[in-house]
This record gives sequence, C-alpha cells and structure tokens, in this order.
Amino acid sequence: MTPSTGDSQSATDADLAWCHRSVQGVSRTFALTVEVLEEPMASYICVGYLLCRVPDTVEDAEHLAPADKVRLLDLYDAALDPDDSTDATDFTAAVEPHLPDRESDDWDVVANTPRVFRAFESFSPDVREAIRPPARELVQGMSMFVDRYAEPGGLRIRSREELEEYCYYAAGTVGNLITNLVTRGNVDAEREHRLYDTAEEFGLLLQLVNIAKDVHDDYTEENNVYLPAEWLEAEGVSQDEVTDPGHVSRVARVVRRTASHATTFLDDAQRYLELVPTKDGNTLAAWAVPFLLAVGTIRELRDDPQAAVTGQGVKVSRQEVFAVMSAMTAGDRRQTLGDLRETIAHKPFHTATTE
Repeated sequence: MTPSTGDSQSATDADLAWCHRSVQGVSRTFALTVEVLEEPMASYICVGYLLCRVPDTVEDAEHLAPADKVRLLDLYDAALDPDDSTDATDFTAAVEPHLPDRESDDWDVVANTPRVFRAFESFSPDVREAIRPPARELVQGMSMFVDRYAEPGGLRIRSREELEEYCYYAAGTVGNLITNLVTRGNVDAEREHRLYDTAEEFGLLLQLVNIAKDVHDDYTEENNVYLPAEWLEAEGVSQDEVTDPGHVSRVARVVRRTASHATTFLDDAQRYLELVPTKDGNTLAAWAVPFLLAVGTIRELRDDPQAAVTGQGVKVSRQEVFAVMSAMTAGDRRQTLGDLRETIAHKPFHTATTE
C-alpha cells in the first residue's frame, strides 16, 4: 500500500522530531547549539550533526576491528553518495551484528541511521548539497585514518601536522558544512571568502580543546591517542603510557601544550563569528556559546592539565554555561565578543559577572 502524501509528511515530521530528541543524548555542546538556533537552521544543523555523528561513533568503537570500521565507513560514504545505489538500510544491515548489547545514545543513532537519512532527504536540494560534501569528506578522512593505524588497532597521531590533519577531517569539515548553509543566497563575495578562510580554524579550535581535555577517556575507552607522539617523546613518555600514574605530570605538560596550540586558532575563530550571517534561523549565540566555552575549557586545562590525564575530568561548570548562554541569548553581542573572550580566559564568567 502506497502511503498518502499526508502520511509521508507525518513520517518525515516524526523522523525530524526523533533527530531533535536524539541530539540531546549524544552531545551536550551541540544540543546547546541546536537549542539556540531557530527554524529551519535548527533542523539543518541537528540532522547534519547526526549525519556526522554516525561515522564518528563507528570510528571510535573499540570493539570493532579496524578492517570492519573501514568497511562500514566506506559503506556509509556510499550511502551518502547520490550517484551510488547503496542506501542507509544497506549500512544498518551491515552494522547490525556489531551493535553493542548495552544501551547507548550514540549507538541508538547508528541503529536508526535510516531515520536520519529520511530527515536529511526532506530538505531542499540546495540544503542537501550544502551538507553532503563536507559530511562525505569527514567520513572519508575517518576511514583513511583508521586504515592508516590499522596495525595498532587505534589512532596514534605522530606529529603536530598530522594532528591538524585529523582535526580538519573531524571538525574543520563541519566548519565548512556550517558555512555552506549560512552562505546560501545573497552573501557578498568578500564576506563569503573571509568566512571560508576562517571556518576550518573554528572547527580546529573546538576539536583541539576536546582532544586536550579527553586524553584519559580517548585512551581507556577508545584506544586512541591524539597527543602527538613527538610531543610525548620530548617528555620521555610513549603513547601507550599516557594514563600511567607515574607519568601524569609529564603528560600534563603535553596537555597544556595542546591547549596552548588551540589558542592559536582563537583569533580566526572569533573573526568567523564576527562575520557569520544570521539567516534562515541562524543565530550568533549558536556558535559563540561553544567558542566561549572552549575558551573557558582552555582556562581550566591551563590551571589543571592533570585532570585530563587522570580521568578526573575537565569542564566548565554548569553555572558558567548558564551565564554564557544568558549573555549570548540576550542580544547580538558580536561587538563585545572579544571582551567576553578576555574575561572568560581569566576567570569563570559567572563569577566575573557577580563581582
């Protein structure tokens, strides 16, 4: 029986609603972003993010052999290719035997990939073409890195250059995805050029901060070491010793070095925010909040880098998150972004605003 147009629309609406619920479970940061976007951009970013989250979950899965990861990632890329007959159900059929027994928000999204694809296909052709190329580049980059480190069974970044290459595929591509969406239509050529010139740096900043703060979990839960081997070796530590209690202070120095490297992308990331158009429901707050929280996380990493190594955890407080959200959603703070950044770099924002 062929469903009526109304039934098809209801199914699409249900899939889109499911995507909005699911993003709440898989990413605190992106859930905040989607929350302060307006429609239709909120849905574009929500679905675009989940399209990228599926391969990220596959790449990070410690229970999957590298060859299986590569096979699944390549199949997922084929499903995204409009000229390939592979579809999302082919991917889910292949991934089903590898789904973990324990409940997981991330793997629930993987298991429901067809729902994400149906929501994606409901978008207009120009929106799909803004999202698809950077999403596919992300998948292809992940597949390449998994294959590159198939022998150790987990990623082992060797140098600063390779770290930036990985960060580009993991997050710089997402910066381009966002830029593709917000530059559709009438954006002057100079502004568009400057946005693309800084979009990748915006993504690299956020990814480097994540890498610096998640050292313990990345190694113990995913068997990945993103701290460059050359930086660890300069401290007399091998990559397989990143969580060794006897090397905490040495690895912490590399964590601080990684956080310091992240700061080199702050200026370009701020320029991106000062230029990003607010159209189709896009808001400055959606991207300024993760930017400012990254600044706060760099502050925490500078003050206590050992917490990233021991598993104690590095994050800004809920009070600071709320204060930043309140400040950025109160109006367009584009002109004061630099002042906010400077304040947060030195002290938690909620304490600064109460002094």
